[in-house]
Amino acid sequence: MTRKRKIFLGSLLILLVSGFFAFKVNNNSLDDRILAFSVDTKKQNLQFYWKNDNGEILGSIQNLKNYVESKNLTLNFAMNGGMYMEDLKPLGLYIQDGKKLKNINKAEGSGNFYLKPNGIFYITNENVPFVCKTSDFESNNIKYATQSGPMLVINGQIHSAFKKGSTNLNIRNGVGILPNNKVVFAISKTEINFYDFAKYFQQLGCKNALYLDGFVSRMYLPEKKWIQTDGNFGVIIGVTAKQKNIN
Repeated sequence: MTRKRKIFLGSLLILLVSGFFAFKVNNNSLDDRILAFSVDTKKQNLQFYWKNDNGEILGSIQNLKNYVESKNLTLNFAMNGGMYMEDLKPLGLYIQDGKKLKNINKAEGSGNFYLKPNGIFYITNENVPFVCKTSDFESNNIKYATQSGPMLVINGQIHSAFKKGSTNLNIRNGVGILPNNKVVFAISKTEINFYDFAKYFQQLGCKNALYLDGFVSRMYLPEKKWIQTDGNFGVIIGVTAKQKNIN
């Protein structure tokens, strides 16, 4: 092998290794900025919550925790589940236990919710999860549904309105459907732009993902020592399990 060829191959190897580590660092930096939790809706008890049995809006994760514990359940995960109005009513469609409590919102307006396409995260009566554009939603056979916006990932592509390197930073949370049909919930640990947040779901293989909210976002995930129990929001999504008896 000639000296020039050795130098060329050596340089190529350095470039490939550098590229690999740059890719790995970039991926890790994004992963480090986001906390995620996946749910198998066929095996785990995922529910949507808004009010307690007295018709009072729960509002915070702490109130939800108290509520489910009063029913001998343990709260394993919780996160705010969609945008809401000043009186904490859902801004868009909301279905709970098969009952439509708020109609679908197809109005035009300003703000994240109205950045079309927005979308709906829903669970069928057979506990199959979906995220879809609002325009694609069919209201039959629904156990739970919450509407929010904008969509983050649409048919595998990042929302066209999001710009790489955008300085529009905020805490953000969202939901997507993984290739194995589990639900993945995610929240940024620090402020992040829409593009990077959507990219996270895309890298997980989510064909569709939906933005739930921003500045107000909270997640309760004690298994990862992430415990945020405050809040003053509308819909809350939670995963519970039966409390274990201690003899």
